[in-house]
Amino acid sequence: MTTIPITKRGAEKLKEELHKLKTVERPSVINAIAEARAQGDLSENAEYDAAKDRQGFIEGRIQEIEGKLSAAQIIDPSEVDAGGRVVFGATVELEDEDTGDAVTYQIVGEDEADLKLGLINISSPIARALIGKEEGDVAEVQAPGGVKHYEIVAVAYR
Repeated sequence: MTTIPITKRGAEKLKEELHKLKTVERPSVINAIAEARAQGDLSENAEYDAAKDRQGFIEGRIQEIEGKLSAAQIIDPSEVDAGGRVVFGATVELEDEDTGDAVTYQIVGEDEADLKLGLINISSPIARALIGKEEGDVAEVQAPGGVKHYEIVAVAYR
């Protein structure tokens, strides 16, 4: 089985979600199924069908998270020392060469990615263009609107 890179923060979030699913959501849906069964005829019972659907979703998500955590390679970005190179977990400050706009991204795993928070997926085009580069290098990114050039202003591991 291949390992999935994930930051320490991302692994903690998955563990929290798993704990909530097992201790709050699962018991809640079991109670909802029991209450719906108590109402009698299950063939025309919408509450029962909805609760069973919800149970299937919860069980599927539990299995998915457990699988991801078992295959996870947890990386603490603050303990990474890549000598200034852009690697998984690095926080990179970029400047768009055309517009001069500055942006900061952290390269994270698939489950953690959130562009609004500046967290980009390791397999995204911009992350792939940045990996292995150093401060002062220019990354060429194939974007939907055409090729963009970003200068790497700073690389940090936090």
